[in-house]
Amino acid sequence: MKNEELHAVIEGLLFVTGDEGLTYQQLSDVLELEESDINAAVTSLKQSFSDSKRGLQLIETAGVLKLATLPEHTSYFKKLASSPIHSGLSRAALETLAIVAYKQPITRVEIDEVRGVKSEKSLQSLVSKLLVTDVGRVSGTGRAILYGTTDYFLDHFGLTDLSELPPLPEGDDDEFSEDEADLFFQKMNETESE
Repeated sequence: MKNEELHAVIEGLLFVTGDEGLTYQQLSDVLELEESDINAAVTSLKQSFSDSKRGLQLIETAGVLKLATLPEHTSYFKKLASSPIHSGLSRAALETLAIVAYKQPITRVEIDEVRGVKSEKSLQSLVSKLLVTDVGRVSGTGRAILYGTTDYFLDHFGLTDLSELPPLPEGDDDEFSEDEADLFFQKMNETESE
């Protein structure tokens, strides 16, 4: 594999893993290369990040490599995070929002179980858009965060309280179907067209 392609693959892998990052050993296993080759590629990639005007940097913390934003741009990220909804929600975010709205308070793990996929990014998006918030912690080991909807959620969807949510279809309460998420798509489309 050429050096440029190796850099691109490593960058992509680090992007996909997000905050978890990857160790040199994990990169070595995935790329089927010796750790010394990975070390050289990472050193070269770090240099290319610092030599060019880019919005990201490659950082290493306790042997874990991650992509991170530049500290000098923090004020822009804070402004974005504190702004109200400025763009539509993805299908994954709407599904996650529907689950939180109907089953709150609920943990991320419980949301993941209902959706069958990870919901961490969707939850982060919903929290940054002020639709979902931390409403407490589960007692016991781990003290997982409990999520619930916000007053802004009610305002955005034109509700005075949660009792105004459309009723769920009759059936097994433990199964969260696409029809339930579609309730939010319908309401979201109505809201955006107004």
